[in-house]
Amino acid sequence: MKLVIGIVRPEKANDVLEALYRAEVRGLSMTRVQGHGGELDRVETYRGTTVQMGLSEKVRFEIAVSDPFVQATIDALCDGARTGEVGDGKIFVVPLERAVRIRTGE
Repeated sequence: MKLVIGIVRPEKANDVLEALYRAEVRGLSMTRVQGHGGELDRVETYRGTTVQMGLSEKVRFEIAVSDPFVQATIDALCDGARTGEVGDGKIFVVPLERAVRIRTGE
């Protein structure tokens, strides 16, 4: 079992959800996060002062999948999130030792 973590642009979140649904990947968590990767820093003006914005808004998907679903999950994340521009995001795949269903304890 693996935990697939995808960090994507917020405006691509619905596209990612649709791609995951089409790939029959179910059961996920989605949270809003801030981060900084390879994209250039944004510069904004606030009340006449120029401010360098170091962190970008992103959406983080966490999806626990069995080994046969890992590649389909990665492909769906890429298909839904890709714009071809810097800042599209990252995908991490980490081992998941155990998952317990709270309702049943299984």
